Amino acid sequence: MAAKASQRHVEIADALPLTSGMRILEIGCGPGVLARLIAERLSGACFILGIDRSAKAVDAARASLAAFTFPNALSFRQASAEEFALGDGEDPFDLAVAIRVGALDGRHPEAGEQALKRIAAALAPHGRLFIDGGKPLKELALPSA
Repeated sequence: MAAKASQRHVEIADALPLTSGMRILEIGCGPGVLARLIAERLSGACFILGIDRSAKAVDAARASLAAFTFPNALSFRQASAEEFALGDGEDPFDLAVAIRVGALDGRHPEAGEQALKRIAAALAPHGRLFIDGGKPLKELALPSA
């Protein structure tokens, strides 16, 4: 199991509709605990991009890759949800997950509107967005492109 994974992280990973080969965007990844846990669940047969607005969090997540079993399944980038965009030639994601992200949980509604547009643009047509606040997750509807 991923180092420092809390019971909450385990419950969230268990609740996600994960399948082999998925491209997953974790928004507000912090030190990358959930991303590593998901990669372990999929035995590295996935790609997870973790983003966080904090450079310190992204540095910690990147540092954790040296001791991780599936380092090629993960990448981390400094970006906020409301400013995130796919890079040139970057494939869209099948699933996005955000835990304790103020722009998506109602604490910052204006940022939330922009974040939802950016996330929708980064997801494949079948893509889905999950946030905390359900039991343990809830799915958010995405705006039309």
